[in-house]
Amino acid sequence: MATNGTELNGVTYGIPSDPVAVVCIDGSDPEYFEVASKAGVIPNIERYMREGFSATAHCVVPSFTCPNNMSIATGSPPKVHGISGNFYLDRRTGEAVVMTGPELMRSRTIFDVLSKAGVKTMVVTAKDKLRKQLGKDLDVSNGNVCFSTQHADQTTMEENGIEDALGFVGQPLPDMYSEELSLFVLDAGIKALEQDDQPGLLYLSLTDYVQHKYAPDHPKALEFYKALDERFARLEELGAVVALVADHGMKDKCADDGSYNIIYLQDLLDERFGKGTTKVICPITDAFVGHHGALGGFVRVHCFDGALPQDVIDFVRELDGIETVYDRTEAAETLDLPYDVEADVVVISGENFCVGAGREDHDVAGLNGERLRTHGGISERDVPFVISRPLNAEYLARAKTDQLKNYQIFDFAINGTS
Repeated sequence: MATNGTELNGVTYGIPSDPVAVVCIDGSDPEYFEVASKAGVIPNIERYMREGFSATAHCVVPSFTCPNNMSIATGSPPKVHGISGNFYLDRRTGEAVVMTGPELMRSRTIFDVLSKAGVKTMVVTAKDKLRKQLGKDLDVSNGNVCFSTQHADQTTMEENGIEDALGFVGQPLPDMYSEELSLFVLDAGIKALEQDDQPGLLYLSLTDYVQHKYAPDHPKALEFYKALDERFARLEELGAVVALVADHGMKDKCADDGSYNIIYLQDLLDERFGKGTTKVICPITDAFVGHHGALGGFVRVHCFDGALPQDVIDFVRELDGIETVYDRTEAAETLDLPYDVEADVVVISGENFCVGAGREDHDVAGLNGERLRTHGGISERDVPFVISRPLNAEYLARAKTDQLKNYQIFDFAINGTS
């Protein structure tokens, strides 16, 4: 499958002899595959799981989009690449620092390394927040391509390696809150493989609009997975090894009556320790909060005068709906996170709860009364890990003895397929 190779973060990646298309199905809890399979709408994914390779992997925690996409892109946990959320609180300035730019990346990417080894590479994301990080140091002047669906109407050769992405794919610009935002990503990959000069490596990263909005058995979710399945088959038909993974799972955060199970942690801390003594950071927050209200299963707490981390930990640990509370060192060591940007306290909610800052900090009106589905905690750690071709003996043995991580998908798809 692969020859020679180039090393990154302890893994030597071979030069693929066939195109390798890795798809990150954002928010795809394994339950989506299970339910879609029972409904008979994903025959190609079922075939991959039966004739290729299938397992349940773990994503990195916090189970958010940016940390996991960067882990997949670098084949490493956040303590190596440095991205542990969408933003963090700078201890020196007290200001929130956005982590979605390339300047905070501490590692090269698989795309950078393999493209410089001669593998034509294509990276397409749904949202532009990922595009710049994933495309760090990727030279788009020599045939490589990196763009987002979000800005597919603004692509240039200088910035993206493609002049007119909309014209290339032959579709209008999708709405940011739509299934089409993800399907456009896959159609771009298909279009690239239909060219004579195929890319040898593709990373196609979707968005979790559908998974936030619809439970696995909802007709709209089944329709979406049917559309995904059809596109995966086309990628395979064009000669690609198709590898499917997710950046995180997705869980319902509602009570039986449909009310939202939200822990407004900042309000509780203010009442207990006094205002200004703690600061809750919600690292899920980005520009598109309409489907989750900036609420997730993982928050960070910084402590100031009057509040000691251990006192905060003891208080929060007793709250209903909290699964785990770590101090700074425990969080960094247990979750493989970069210590220097970690908070004093890390709080993770249980499966059916989410945790936020203050009530006034979160606008759930965008949910339009629908159920709240989100991610970030340990309960959203399980993700599918599916490859269209069987593994060779070495990698099959590894898969049987080790807990797979989602960021091993390129290693297994490139080096592990026979």
